Amino acid sequence: MSESSLKNQFLIAMPGLEDPHFSRTVTYICDHGEHGAMGIVVNRPSDLHLADVLDHMGIDNHNPWANDQIVYLGGPVQEERGFVLHRPREGGWKSSIPVTDDIGITTSRDILEAMAEGKGPTQAVVALGYAGWSAGQLEAEMQQNAWLSGPAEVGVLFDLPPEQRWAAAARLLGVDMSLMSTDAGHA
Repeated sequence: MSESSLKNQFLIAMPGLEDPHFSRTVTYICDHGEHGAMGIVVNRPSDLHLADVLDHMGIDNHNPWANDQIVYLGGPVQEERGFVLHRPREGGWKSSIPVTDDIGITTSRDILEAMAEGKGPTQAVVALGYAGWSAGQLEAEMQQNAWLSGPAEVGVLFDLPPEQRWAAAARLLGVDMSLMSTDAGHA
């Protein structure tokens, strides 16, 4: 990972960012390099719960927790595809990649089957779709003051209600979003 990589960081939408997919969002960056960036929006709940997804996929749900587990709108790319951002990062799932030593992202059905049995990850964000940027695109958007970035914290990622994550992620940087102007400026 290069020093300028935003992997394992929060990308926090600035108040002036009006794109309906990203307004007031926090995106957890799973990968970032010369090829571009990929992340999961972690504070935009859908109308679905994990139990709905399991039912749609024909997976028997034996875990009452799944009835309340929110499914997030992870971003505008491949919105029909599921992503599970989780701790611990390993669990023997078929299509899983590590993000950090203790966070992984998995796209295979077997993690959902494990979750339905109560044998899945202890902490998870289940999302449909992801946020993606081509090479240089995210860097250009950051120069236009569309985003703040800062270190991710698992408590914000997994423990806080989604409506609190945007402000909490900014507070990690010492920023109070309620005091931020919607107008961008350059020094």
